[in-house]
Amino acid sequence: MILLRIFSSLLVIFFLSVNPVYSARDTDSYDGNIYPIYAGNGSLIPPPSTLSESLKNERTSVLVFYLDDSSASKQFAPVVSGIKLLWSSSIDLIPLSIDELDNDEKKTLEDPGFYWHGKIPQTVIIDGKGNVLLDKEGQVSFDDINNAITIGTGLKKPDFDLTVKSFNEYNSEPSKEGYTKPRGT
Repeated sequence: MILLRIFSSLLVIFFLSVNPVYSARDTDSYDGNIYPIYAGNGSLIPPPSTLSESLKNERTSVLVFYLDDSSASKQFAPVVSGIKLLWSSSIDLIPLSIDELDNDEKKTLEDPGFYWHGKIPQTVIIDGKGNVLLDKEGQVSFDDINNAITIGTGLKKPDFDLTVKSFNEYNSEPSKEGYTKPRGT
């Protein structure tokens, strides 16, 4: 009986001393992978293709350099998810954590680290011939991204707009405004 009381007391003390876990979009804390948490799209990581594969297949690549523990990257995550929503399989969307970049000083044009300036988030759009169409740091607008993708792919810009809607303090998702076409058509 005494052991049960001691165990119960220790268990209560343990639960009272444990700090709760908080996520916050506006802090530089590590909360886990930012795409399922802040953009509602965990399928972006790992990217389905590499830059070298994309260039080899002459496809337009969208590189997004980010860090999971960066508030700026957390705020940009819904835009990256929106790019996927708008352009689907027409482009190769390649979000890359800068933690995973190769530190080799001899980088080639097929190495994503060649394009990274040292700031996050950074968006680089490269056409199938290897020409850089957009290279911007920070919160890049959907319009700038869509215009560069349109040039790179030769496809018409979608006739609807995306907006990022927040539904609580840390979750957001891209939303298609003016989109009336039913799924599968």
